[in-house]
Amino acid sequence: MKILSLTGIEKLYFSPVDIAETLGISGNSALVTCCRYVKNGFLIRLKRNSYILRQKWDYITKEELFKIANMLQAPSYVSLSTSLSHNSTANKNHWDYIESISLKRTKSIKIEGVVFNYLKIKQDYYSQSQEKDSCRIASPEKSLLDILYLKYHGKYNIDISSFDLTKLNKKLLAELAALYPEKIRKYFDKYIYS
Repeated sequence: MKILSLTGIEKLYFSPVDIAETLGISGNSALVTCCRYVKNGFLIRLKRNSYILRQKWDYITKEELFKIANMLQAPSYVSLSTSLSHNSTANKNHWDYIESISLKRTKSIKIEGVVFNYLKIKQDYYSQSQEKDSCRIASPEKSLLDILYLKYHGKYNIDISSFDLTKLNKKLLAELAALYPEKIRKYFDKYIYS
């Protein structure tokens, strides 16, 4: 069965071009193969021209989910409660709900029970994410500021007391907060220093 040949593709997710090369078929045949394998449950369509093997998805790690989150909507970085949970500053871990910050649009994408949620932020405040394990993820400090910024604008509601803010680097938090306008910094202060 040709599907077994696809297990040799080392990428987390791949395109019809990768399938064509692996199976030695034309591009059009690869597209037909993708449709057939999705229908039969061997492949999962992530987005147009991006697929993952079902067996890989069934054993996916949270870091791999983060890589997929970065790919589904670019540019974006994992942030908010997902990043805080990943960095152990939140009390709960929910890997069936991945939150990211995006420059393009606010939207949700559901794939096989996992919701990838993207919240748009102004370009001025879209920064300070780091490359970690080949994915873009915000530091805990930047994640908290993303939460507070969106909360300030009424676009995100979460109980800040569910986070252990004692684990945050206060110096870095202050440096990052300095990039925001004064009225927003004052809003930050009542959560960060209270």
